Amino acid sequence: MKNFLLPAAMATSILFAAPAHAQPLAGQGAFAGPQVRVDVGGRKLNMYCMGKGSPTVLFEADAGRAGWDWSAVMPQVAARTRACVYDRAGMGASDPIIRAASVGNASRDLGFLIKNARIEAPLVLVGAGYGALVAQQYTWRSRGAVTGLVLIDALHEDALPAGNADRLQAALDCLAAAESGKTGGGCAYSAVAYNAELGQSLAAAQAAQAVKPAYWRARASELDSLEVSAGQVRTARKPFGAVPVVAVEQGDAAAIVAAVLQVLDQQLPVK
Repeated sequence: MKNFLLPAAMATSILFAAPAHAQPLAGQGAFAGPQVRVDVGGRKLNMYCMGKGSPTVLFEADAGRAGWDWSAVMPQVAARTRACVYDRAGMGASDPIIRAASVGNASRDLGFLIKNARIEAPLVLVGAGYGALVAQQYTWRSRGAVTGLVLIDALHEDALPAGNADRLQAALDCLAAAESGKTGGGCAYSAVAYNAELGQSLAAAQAAQAVKPAYWRARASELDSLEVSAGQVRTARKPFGAVPVVAVEQGDAAAIVAAVLQVLDQQLPVK
């Protein structure tokens, strides 16, 4: 495995021309609503792709988060090759969960999504936090389809963050509030460091999600299944072989884009 750690400062120097996003990005509204809804076995997951080329870069969001988190990153990657985001079950514009939201189930859904959306290999997966576990789990079962990984603030199955019980209880409290029609409190959809300033449509979509019971049910299930997910990853873990893996710590959009381009440069001829 070729494993690299890309500091944020280095990424910023690589992308020195990238502007600071003081205003919402053009085209950001496309992330706010349903795009292509792909069947994954009687349920549908929302997916959005842009750009052309190979490999396809597919983004996997952190726990309790939707594909719109990548609205500042994906367009920059799509200038180079095809890039796709999707919403896990219960998130964004995807159908609700019907089973435990574990890493194993998420990686199986991802496999159905890739197959039924006819996304051809090779693939580069980009995962943040919990999404990094899903990306790795799918890589181990993909039989060589994944040819690059970018892991952002990745969780590790043997070093889960403290305070998960408190986060789970908070999600369950928000679920109860949503089911009773209450809003506000600490039940907002929080921002991520690598997103741009939110435009009106995306801000409205995130606010709407935060009052849906289906969202909090999925978020709580991911937290409640975290130990099971860790066991699934622990059982599956093996060397990545020749697959390049770039880890980004505390990445902003520039750091993440730089890491993705670093992986792509090892696979595509420089134009």
